[in-house]
Amino acid sequence: MTDDTALISGVKNGDEKALKLLIKQHQRLVAHMVGRLVKQAEDREELCQDVFLKVFEKIGEFNFQSRLSTWIATIAYRQAVNHLRKQKMNFSEIPDEREWSEQFIEKDDPGSLLGDKDQEAWILKLIEGLPVQYKTVLTLYHLDGMSYAEIGTVTELPEGTVKNYLFRARNLLKEKVKQYIGQSEVA
Repeated sequence: MTDDTALISGVKNGDEKALKLLIKQHQRLVAHMVGRLVKQAEDREELCQDVFLKVFEKIGEFNFQSRLSTWIATIAYRQAVNHLRKQKMNFSEIPDEREWSEQFIEKDDPGSLLGDKDQEAWILKLIEGLPVQYKTVLTLYHLDGMSYAEIGTVTELPEGTVKNYLFRARNLLKEKVKQYIGQSEVA
């Protein structure tokens, strides 16, 4: 019996401590998933609460075909996407890469980014500027350590599309870094 099995069993049986533990263990993941897609703080907080309500409501349907964290991340991702759709944002439309790349490179003020001594914060700021699809795949892979298959499960994208988005996101970041540091090659 795994820890997740006991935790889920406790939540199903109405154990308040188990529910609090489930929330505590996964609140960072949910906040990360929602925060990558939704920018308004009030909306993010409400969506995170909605995610855990949905988790509690659907916990009986969890069948252990994936990790519990993947299942919860999927719910968080779908809640955030549904929120964006309700706000009349066309989430599924990906801009032309060349058009977006030019906009991305011209948009930020290099001085404000290069003045920041914290490289990690600088890279995260660059990632924030990526289109939602690229940013989501990139952060799930590199920051959350999910596999291509897990990302595909969360985003409902085919594995090939996940790999493609990851490739494009990396290339856009590479171009952005080249632009700022003025080098012709970045490893």
